[in-house]
Amino acid sequence: MKIGVIGVGHLGQHHARILNELKDTELIGVYDSNQSRTEEIAYKNNCKAFIEVTDLLSEVDAVNIATPTTTHFTFGKQCLLAGKHIFIEKPICSNLEDAEELVSIAKKNNLKIQVGHIERFNPAIIALSKILINPIFIEANRLAPFTPRGSDVPVVLDLMIHDIDIILSLVKRKVKSIKAIGIPILTNDIDIANAKIEFENGALANITASRISLKRERKIRFFQKDMYISLDYQNKSVQIVKKNPEIDKIMTEIMAGKRQPIISELYNTQKLEIIEKEPLKTELESFIDAMQNNKKPIVNGQDGYEALRVAFMIMKDIDKNRKESNLI
Repeated sequence: MKIGVIGVGHLGQHHARILNELKDTELIGVYDSNQSRTEEIAYKNNCKAFIEVTDLLSEVDAVNIATPTTTHFTFGKQCLLAGKHIFIEKPICSNLEDAEELVSIAKKNNLKIQVGHIERFNPAIIALSKILINPIFIEANRLAPFTPRGSDVPVVLDLMIHDIDIILSLVKRKVKSIKAIGIPILTNDIDIANAKIEFENGALANITASRISLKRERKIRFFQKDMYISLDYQNKSVQIVKKNPEIDKIMTEIMAGKRQPIISELYNTQKLEIIEKEPLKTELESFIDAMQNNKKPIVNGQDGYEALRVAFMIMKDIDKNRKESNLI
């Protein structure tokens, strides 16, 4: 597959590097609004430095878009109308109307869109996908120290949307209701937010995202009948805690005062085997595979739209609650 990269900043440089390394791709060239940056990354990857996007499009089968969110629609539409498959970083667009139009154009022209929700390719999530889960309660915490990158959008679109996508992919039910709060601290936009999402099957997700924390934490827990699963994105680990099969007998003896409650007797724990691999490489390999073998991308355009739709539902409720509390 002949491929090009639009946007070679903090993330785009890594996209270019990996695409240049993959056996099934030929990195034709890169484009960035910063021409000196374009030439630098092109030199590092032994490919062309394009001055115009149209020239890049004339030489490739697909395009990787790693530009700021506000430009996703413009570049995405240009590439799709030129008949090119696209990989586009998350969120798919900065508003729902643009996201819907990209999905529509791709469908009409039989083109692939894969959205860069990279946590789907975290080795811990891949390990978790091999076991059957039916979560009733989900708790997610995604905390990070402040950096300027990503601060052009609310924390819901910058960080929380990762967990929104993961939760939607696992629950697979429609959202029934959302209650959310959030406030700006360092920027003029929402820097910390919490959302409670209830699904039609009764499952409940409690999600917190912050970009003003003193430490970095990325964890999610799934609670279901007789067990819970704790996943650490950052350390790439999954721990499963199951109820001891002998729990009824043990609890009877504990309640009768015949033994003391000992945690190790109440639960059986195990850690899933994690196969270490760079998530971005796995993600881009899946995009190439979807194009070469005409498969539905693991995180397709509709998935990207749905994650964005729920994110905007959360932001709408945050705005409503802030107005009611006279915080705006």
